[in-house]
Amino acid sequence: MLDRDLIEEVLVAARRRGGSFAELFVEERSSTSVRLDDGKVEELTTGLDRGAGVRVAQGTSYGYAFSNRLDRGALLQAAEAASAALTDGDAGGIVDLRASEPGAVNLAQRPASEVPSARKVAWLEELNDAARGFDPQVVQVVGVYGDSLQRRLIATSDGRWVEEDRPRIRLVAQVIASRGDDNIQTGFEGPAACAGVEFMDINTPRQVAETAARRAVTMLDSTPAPAGEMPVVLGPGCGGVLFHEAVGHPLEADAVDKEASVYRGRIGETLASPLVTGVDDATIANGWGSYAYDDEGSPSQRTVLFAEGVLQGLLYDRLRADKEGVASTGNGRRESYANPPVPRMTNSYIVNGTSIPGDILADTPRGVYVTAMGGGQVNPATGDFVFGVAEGFLIADGVVGAPVRGANLIGRAIEVMQAVDAVADDFDTWEGICGKDGQSAPVGSGSPTIRISHMTVGGTG
Repeated sequence: MLDRDLIEEVLVAARRRGGSFAELFVEERSSTSVRLDDGKVEELTTGLDRGAGVRVAQGTSYGYAFSNRLDRGALLQAAEAASAALTDGDAGGIVDLRASEPGAVNLAQRPASEVPSARKVAWLEELNDAARGFDPQVVQVVGVYGDSLQRRLIATSDGRWVEEDRPRIRLVAQVIASRGDDNIQTGFEGPAACAGVEFMDINTPRQVAETAARRAVTMLDSTPAPAGEMPVVLGPGCGGVLFHEAVGHPLEADAVDKEASVYRGRIGETLASPLVTGVDDATIANGWGSYAYDDEGSPSQRTVLFAEGVLQGLLYDRLRADKEGVASTGNGRRESYANPPVPRMTNSYIVNGTSIPGDILADTPRGVYVTAMGGGQVNPATGDFVFGVAEGFLIADGVVGAPVRGANLIGRAIEVMQAVDAVADDFDTWEGICGKDGQSAPVGSGSPTIRISHMTVGGTG
């Protein structure tokens, strides 16, 4: 993307006032997005964006500047602007750049760029027809297809040189079903991966559409959710969303560094059920949050956060790792060249247990069974959280019964994780977009079916 001589010149310029290290992040991103609403193409866009960001660090402080131009003048101007944030010191040098092996975590067997836009529109038309054909109560269908290819180059003054391509693809169905004027329900399904269009062979338009339509139609028969403390069974994938929000964010090293984490200073303590082993893993092949190297050039890895309930560690970027005298866990991520990296999760999940899902439900006398999570919020400093339930059902005498609406899950991370009393072996994933510090990042989460013995459910029934 850039020649070595120019990269070295930029890094030297960035370190002319000193600093612990300088970093150049170069990006080129091509993308396609199609939106179909009620059978009509509302949007079809293609784009190409490129640019670079320069960071000069001193401890956990840094200067950052970026440009959407990649010519020599623009890059040197960015280097000067970034270095100006530091007080004058002795100029720093750079180490010979050593290229790392190309990343092989996310390989596209059939690149999306080779598929014409007309075929991508046709996929959404198939999705629309399948959702409408599922049930006559379906009244509106929105389908969204998106793909992108991000090419990255990262070079640092201490010798890192990393290049990696990240292909991404996603298919989304949002379906609205109606029974009369006062009973309107929505169903959503949105699988995603770092892959090419081979993804569409597994996540077919019909499959995605019918999953969303089934959820919307099912919720037409829902009754108001009960309120109070009761057992909650989280279906496959749902526990991963809870783990990501309530546990993962407080374990990002910047939250701990700011004394804004409930887990600060508690590594080695038993803070979850012995049945809970939780990890963050960017090495999963074609995972939505996967990569070979993070956005600072650190290699990705599988980081164990909890092992049989015992807190093992945090998620580090380079700045916080250097401050603590530990190695980065490869979790420095950024939305684009316009943003500095911060500690972020990748694919966070609870690993499989040994229980049988049906046995967990049969052994639950009453409670709520959650099969799709909605939005939520968490306070990392206290672990307090609240999540909406997009699809849930009553459990009575060990049998899954009527769907419920308006349910919220309320609790504290440590208490809820300690109350996990069953973990099944039916692991599944969920893909989403996570926001933090004004930046968005694709993340994966996952879990098998898990049961929380007691948890507060907010409802109106």
